[in-house]
Order: sequence, then C-alpha cells, then structure tokens
Amino acid sequence: MNIRQCNSITPLVNRREILKYTSCGFGWLAFSSLFGKVAAASTQPMVVDGPLAAKTPHFPAKAKHVIFLCMRGGPSHVDTFDHKPLLTKHTGRPGPRPGSKLLGSPWKFQQSGKSGLWISDLFPNLQKQADQLCMVHSMQTDLPAHPQAFLRLHTGTSQFIRPSVGAWTLYGLGTENQNLPGFVSITPPNGFGGSQNYGSSFLPAIYQGTKIGAENRSVAGAELPYLKPRLGRQAQRAELDFLNTLNQQKLQRDQHNPDVEGAIQAAELAFKMQSAMPEVSDLSRESAATKKLYGIETGSRTANFGNKLLLARRLVENGVRFVEVSHGNWDHHFNLTQNLENSCNDIDLPLAGLISDLKSRGLLDKTLIVWTGEFGRTPYAQGNDGRDHNNKAFTLWMAGGGVKPGMAYGNSGDYGHEAIENPVSIHDLHATMLALLGLDHERLTYNYAGRDFRLTDVYGRVVKDIIA
Repeated sequence: MNIRQCNSITPLVNRREILKYTSCGFGWLAFSSLFGKVAAASTQPMVVDGPLAAKTPHFPAKAKHVIFLCMRGGPSHVDTFDHKPLLTKHTGRPGPRPGSKLLGSPWKFQQSGKSGLWISDLFPNLQKQADQLCMVHSMQTDLPAHPQAFLRLHTGTSQFIRPSVGAWTLYGLGTENQNLPGFVSITPPNGFGGSQNYGSSFLPAIYQGTKIGAENRSVAGAELPYLKPRLGRQAQRAELDFLNTLNQQKLQRDQHNPDVEGAIQAAELAFKMQSAMPEVSDLSRESAATKKLYGIETGSRTANFGNKLLLARRLVENGVRFVEVSHGNWDHHFNLTQNLENSCNDIDLPLAGLISDLKSRGLLDKTLIVWTGEFGRTPYAQGNDGRDHNNKAFTLWMAGGGVKPGMAYGNSGDYGHEAIENPVSIHDLHATMLALLGLDHERLTYNYAGRDFRLTDVYGRVVKDIIA
C-alpha cells in the first residue's frame, strides 16, 4: 500500500520553515521550549473534528459501504452476462454496421441459481452466486472512447475536471474510522484520466482517494512508505503538533486557505494511518480457508485479484466508506477467445469468494458491490476473433447493499447492440448508488465558483425497480 497520496499535501510549514523561524529571531530556546510543551501535551492523539466525521444521510440508507469493481477496457457483455441465443444462431450474417458480420459467443450460458439468471460458463464460480446478483443489461454511455467513457464512469463527465463518485460519497457521508482514509483506490490505471478517477477536484482535498499499488503490478508487493515513524511515535506526534500550531496560526491570518486546511487534515490522517493501516493491510492474519476462498495461492492466476478483494473486504470491515478495485485489460479487439477467457479466469473465483465472505460475516447487506466496465463490446466481429467498442449497451451487476437479488433489468435487444428497454445512463447509475447510501443526488451539492455542483449535474434518475 502507498500512502504518498495522504502525504502529498504536506504541511505548509515544514522543517525548512522551522529553520527559518529559528534563524529569524524566533530563537532556538523558544522553539525548544514550545516543542517540549507540545511533546508533554501530546500523549493523546488530537481529536479530528469535521470533514471525515460520519454524517447522517438524507434518508435511511440500505448500504453503508461501496466496493466498486472496475474492469478497465470494456468487457464483452454478450460473452459474459447478456445471453443472446439469436446472435449465436445468426453468426456470419450482416451486422448493423456496414460490412460487419455478427459473431455469436463461443461460450455457453447457463441459467444459474433459483433465479435462473443467465451467466456464461466463463464464470463457473460466480454462477453459484447468481441469486445474489442484480444484472442491469441496459447500461449506456455517451462515447465509445476509453478515456472519455472511463472518466464519465468515475466523475459523471468527460469534459471537465470534476470530483469522483468516491469523493462525493465521502463528502456526503464521512467515514466510520478516523484512523483510515475514507476512500481507497486499489491499483488504479495510470491512463484513462489517471488520478482524476479518484480525485476530489474542487471538493476539499481530504476527500480524494488514497491510492494503493499500481496497475499491472502485484498488489502484494505494494510499498508502504512512511508507515514507520522516523523519530519514534511520541516524538513524531510532538513534531506534528508543532507544525500544526504554525499552520493554524497561518490559517488564522489568512482567515480562509483551503491549502492550509488540507495540509493539517492530511498530515493528521497520515499520522493515524501509521498505526492502523499496517494491521488492516496485513493479509497474513487471514485463515487458510479464507485465502482459499479468494483464490490466493502462490503462483495462481487468481492470487493478485484475490488479494485485492480480500484487502477491500478488510478495509470495508474496518469502516472505510468507498473502495475501488481496478482490473484490466478488457479491451479485446483481437484474440477474444483466449484473452477474454484469461481475464475471466483472473477474477471469477475471487468474485464469488468476496460475495460469500461478505455474506458469512453479515457485511453483504450493508455493502454495495458494483461490477462494471466503461462500456461494452459489439455483437459483430472485429477481424476474425475480436469485438469493437460499444457504448450503446453493456451490462453491469450489483450485489448486496439493498439491491434486488437474482434480478435481470433492462434489455439490449436480440443481439446486444443497443439498449431498447429501460436504458440506464451513467448519471442514473450514480443517482442510484447514492440513493442506496441514503443520499439524494439532487441535494448532495457543493458550492464552487458561484454555482451549486453535484455528481449528476442536472441529470440522473434513481432506478427504483432494482432497489429492494
């Protein structure tokens, strides 16, 4: 794990500022006297009041936490969760695009669970959890381009820099554990908008996501810099209190300075994380049975994603409000038969394990799981064995957190080309996620540059039919 995100907004008064004070008449004796007084008064951590404190939602919430599973690149819905028998039957016929030919799925689908949800044989373990899933087959987004669609999925827009859905959630609800970040992004992609996907934009910086790990690297090897106090915990507490004293003095002079406020809050949170985060991120504390449930075995292809999901569960279990887990690459223009199967094999067992584990611990009902990509794929072939981008229809599924289990919603037609029944936009998705958390997307606003902004802008409707 990497907490550089928390330390990226360093105190405006740092060690060099201290030296400046001591060389400009403040005096070493005065400094050491003040430092000693702070140290003596610092046996107890400072009480953080304000931005991260848990807040009352607008109305009774069905979910308290979110685990947002983002499959970067656009998974093929017609090969995974959106069963299209006519597409298979009519393989080779002309497609909706001039010169295109329909391509049926090479994988079979099974009606799974008592609900009979259709799930591809690419997900044999997830088939066993079908009765926990709520499928939405009529998702749509504006553009079939990765950077724009990915940013829209995370922030509601691809045209402007706006706060991410995780930042809005943390702003609206705060967090249940003041010793951990309220919003964590596990191995986010470097491209496709980069840090904007977990950023806070014009919201206070304390609401931005804390990045853990990096894309295309094992999360098990993610570094944890700064978690060990350099001076000993008591001395570091004293140093931080002294720096905060100077920052507070600057804040009093400036009256309003978001940079200083962010510096104080980020430094305080980083200090607290030095005690809490190593314990939470230590997956060795889990039993062998739990590790097996998530597919965490040395050398197994499921180990990396399993580690991510197990860490997500531990974070949620310890009060973190919003956790995003990214996985890629699902951009299968070519070699679909092999590459899509590999991608599904990476995540199938860990996904089923996460749902089962949350349920056994009594966490599933209050944790909303969302699995999605930024768009879907075409029902016609690209080359001989691939699919192009499709923004007119794709499938996501949810579980837990107040959604109706064992349900299929919406329709993307006979071939999965375009949503023809109950289309759901990204704004609708965000409005629904917030509603499940007890937040009214029209009331969750932040005044910036003379205007009240919200995640859904002037759009969005809650998809009430999928809420239990």
